[in-house]
Amino acid sequence: MKVTKYPLVLFLVPGIFALGIGAQNTANAAESEFVMLAPLSASEIPADIYADSLARLPQVRRESLDAAGQEAFDIWVSPGTGYETGLRGPIGKWMHSPGLAKAMFDVRQHVRYGSAKNQRLTELTIISTAREIDNQYEYSAHEPLARAAGLEQEIIDIVRFRQDLDAAEDIAGFGETETVIVQFTRELVSEEKVSSDTFARAIALFGEEGVMDLTGLIGYYSFVAMTLKAFDVQRAPGSELLLPVRKN
Repeated sequence: MKVTKYPLVLFLVPGIFALGIGAQNTANAAESEFVMLAPLSASEIPADIYADSLARLPQVRRESLDAAGQEAFDIWVSPGTGYETGLRGPIGKWMHSPGLAKAMFDVRQHVRYGSAKNQRLTELTIISTAREIDNQYEYSAHEPLARAAGLEQEIIDIVRFRQDLDAAEDIAGFGETETVIVQFTRELVSEEKVSSDTFARAIALFGEEGVMDLTGLIGYYSFVAMTLKAFDVQRAPGSELLLPVRKN
């Protein structure tokens, strides 16, 4: 029997009562299972975290690198990358292995910006990945980017509260493409394999290259999340934490 990471919320048709309990809106029922975490204060940052990097390794300085390392550093700290003012977060950790950091740049540029998907769908994939991995840093960084890219709040909440996709089919903007992206991500991250049905739907929508790029995007942000986890990269003290957690 296949076991999912989170149980699906029972959807009750309006007007039908079960065990004397009135029907609930599926979204509200899903949201009620979660709580938001309060932002960390500076005093709550773990003792093994460096102040300059907010991680378990110190910030890499360009002047400390050899010529090859400085080349990798400059690739990331360049106009249009989002890191013009310096390295931070997972990229700052990768720079401890400049060859790895350099190799990952081209992967990032392709899967995030170089595929046929627009940024709305790209960010949907990223927050879906972060949700499945339960990575607070990655999710909190990308939910605002998803909104800025045009992703509707109701669709963000489908991901955020891991709502039943069948019950979300009437939400505006949540069509076959969005449904398949979320389902494909859920299965790829949390299940033994992607089901034949979901794979076939993805191929029909995106083609062979598109499904490979979708898998690459999920894989890239899975690696980002593993980096954040290994080096316990912290959000800045006081930063809002947007990924809800299940109630105990």
